[in-house]
Amino acid sequence: KVTTSVTPPATVVNVTVNSLSTVKNSKVEPNASKANLSSTVASVDPVLPDKGAAEDEHNSSMAIFFVLCVLAIGILLIHLMLQTGFQYVPESIVIVFLGALIGLTMNALSNRNISNWRKEEAFSPTAFFLILLPPIIFESGYNLHKGNFFQNIGSILVFAIFGTTISAFIIGFGVYFLGLADVVYKLSFVESFAFGSLISAVDPVATVAIFHALNVDPVLNMLVFGESILNDAIAIVLTTAALESNNPIMSTGEAIVMGIQRFCLMFFASAGIGVVFALVSALLLKHVDLRKNPSLEFGMMLVFTYAPYVLAEGIHLSGIMAILFCGIVMSHYTHFNLSTVTQITMQQTLRTLAFIAETCVFAYLGLALFSFKHRVEPALVVWSIILCLIGRACNIFPLAVLVNRFREHQITRKMMFIMWFSGLRGAISYALSLHLNFSDETRHVIITTTLIIVLVTTLFFGGSTMPLLKFMQATKNPSRRLKRRKKDREVTLSKTREWGQALDSEHLSETTEGEMEVSFVSDRIKGFAKYDLKYFIPFFTRRFTQQELKDCKSQMTDLTNQWYQAIRISPDQSDEENVITSR
Repeated sequence: KVTTSVTPPATVVNVTVNSLSTVKNSKVEPNASKANLSSTVASVDPVLPDKGAAEDEHNSSMAIFFVLCVLAIGILLIHLMLQTGFQYVPESIVIVFLGALIGLTMNALSNRNISNWRKEEAFSPTAFFLILLPPIIFESGYNLHKGNFFQNIGSILVFAIFGTTISAFIIGFGVYFLGLADVVYKLSFVESFAFGSLISAVDPVATVAIFHALNVDPVLNMLVFGESILNDAIAIVLTTAALESNNPIMSTGEAIVMGIQRFCLMFFASAGIGVVFALVSALLLKHVDLRKNPSLEFGMMLVFTYAPYVLAEGIHLSGIMAILFCGIVMSHYTHFNLSTVTQITMQQTLRTLAFIAETCVFAYLGLALFSFKHRVEPALVVWSIILCLIGRACNIFPLAVLVNRFREHQITRKMMFIMWFSGLRGAISYALSLHLNFSDETRHVIITTTLIIVLVTTLFFGGSTMPLLKFMQATKNPSRRLKRRKKDREVTLSKTREWGQALDSEHLSETTEGEMEVSFVSDRIKGFAKYDLKYFIPFFTRRFTQQELKDCKSQMTDLTNQWYQAIRISPDQSDEENVITSR
């Protein structure tokens, strides 16, 4: 009894001493105890949705409805352009004007208290980077004509990595030193370099339109297009590296070294994640026969399409770089392990998603003119545009001269000028500016400046694409011009029309791409392409048997027959059937 009566007070004393010690510690570190208390409370309580979840759901539904209405109007507008043959400006400019018109209308209605659509017309950077941007970038890599891409990968990487970095440094240092001289709005070094990085992202749409219209050497076409799609990823990585090196304790030199290290890590690690996912998908679809169930096959492709992006973003790498390289490698290996039905479905689905995403992005660019109050700094806008042109020139001309020393296909001065002229700034620059974590005043200045530069370059350089094109063709040899007059009539700046033409034959072959190429370039294959043809393509792609080829053809024939019968067995009978019925 004595022992049992003594033990409880001892435990009480111990508990009391421990509690007193924790109280003393809590006096020393009150914030830590509060954090621990809040964490324990959070871990104990069950996770419930917020009380305002229903209201948020209603707002999100209205926002989606608003986007769908704008998208429907944009599609009808593009259709009208294609029907009337209005091809003097890119579709992106028309969509920007549509967004601006809708934004002006909404602004007028809000000011008169008729309706308030402020929440619905606000541009969400999270939605842009997680929903709209991945299909655009993946489609660029997946539908890339790879025949010349891998053979020119060295030159493309020189323009994309070194060129974009040169442009970012020139714009960043220029804005920084002009700010120190009180010529423009003063930005810190990290803010200046982040602005220079995000404004170095060029829009490849007009570039591709020019080169398609000029009917240039396909190798040069691939050089510029490859640089354009890689440029977006490089600009995003540079901007992220600049923001993560924003430490007030570090000096400017240490911040530069930290930024370079972070850039190298993000670039190679992100690209590695994309390549690994693509190769795993190729091996999986080679050895697991999903071709008899196209829905399962297509579902697996979509999983491997989006998985590298969210994984890279989740571990603080570049999702854009991962999904771009995943698309390029998947189209090179995985695509040829798919059934014909899934090949067509994949290509058209990606193009449709990319078209919808691009239309939404450009419409939101126009809406942004009236979405919030702008802080316009005229000197910063003018000098930034000048620095953009200088940075693009220092990017294109010296690197083109350098690359020409190692190339058989030379880049002419006229091509260099077109590459420099095609440096439009796109929606990625604007979306990156919304992600900046600076003071409110600085954010307003950078966002407004970026928006103005994007709109000015898109309207001016994009709008003058066709006059430049006609001038370039007028300066050619007149006899050659007469021969190409028929081709000149087919010149189009419509990306939708380019996409709407025949499916890529390169992506619908029954043999692997290596077997297609080896028939006419076997003696000229060198470097990576040689090892790829000899080792990688046989390892990652599947050789179809004759029976499997017959099954694919019969499957396509059955689908076509079903479609034809569905068209014929419609309520509206044709005249021929009416004649037969009367007889």
